[in-house]
Amino acid sequence: MQFHRPFKLFFVLGSIFITFLLMAEVTGSKWFQVAIGSKALTMTLGVIPFPITFIVTDLLNEYYGRRGVRYLTLVGMVMIVLAFFLLQLDMAIPAAGNSPVDDHSFQVVFFNTGQVITGSIVAYLIGQLVDIQVFHLIRKKTKNKLLWLRATGSTIFSQLLDSYVVIFVAYWGTYDFQTLNSISYTNFFYKIFIAIGITPLIYLAHYWIEKYLGEDAHKMAEAALKEGKEEVQPYPG
Repeated sequence: MQFHRPFKLFFVLGSIFITFLLMAEVTGSKWFQVAIGSKALTMTLGVIPFPITFIVTDLLNEYYGRRGVRYLTLVGMVMIVLAFFLLQLDMAIPAAGNSPVDDHSFQVVFFNTGQVITGSIVAYLIGQLVDIQVFHLIRKKTKNKLLWLRATGSTIFSQLLDSYVVIFVAYWGTYDFQTLNSISYTNFFYKIFIAIGITPLIYLAHYWIEKYLGEDAHKMAEAALKEGKEEVQPYPG
């Protein structure tokens, strides 16, 4: 079986997406603080890998259209749910007497992860769907120009929703509103700062993808732009 370059690219981008998504979920229950002047800001570790998923989403949207991104979004959601059930199974299995990690330590780490995953499933679907739609809308309005605007603009809207939904769903009733609100907006502004900071990497990724795909890159981008107006293939071949 011969795998064409568009398929290989989708597979690689999808693998990056799933890896960073799951790492964000598994590590999201740990909080850390960053000192800015005399103020300490609290964030979750999930903010480190999670912005990458939206960058990959934008790249996929650029060349594979909304159908391609929605497909990967669905796969990602299924993987999150699968990870949740695997964690429940792992926590139900007693640790051996000589296990380097005992049951209590394992439960302390991954029980909270299960709560974060529950909140993330809701936030993930809302955030991804908003990101896809806003990206496509800006792209159509700017006639496929201003890559930085559609990449950053879609991330702002999606991350605003994601940052608040995941924290409030995961920790509502456990912490007071002020604490949850503080962590949510800190996560949000951090993600936006990162999204703006790595904009040059998006342009670099586009350059590499177009060089890798050759003439197919232009055809795929045009097909993705026209998607919704007429029946087109998400990628050639």
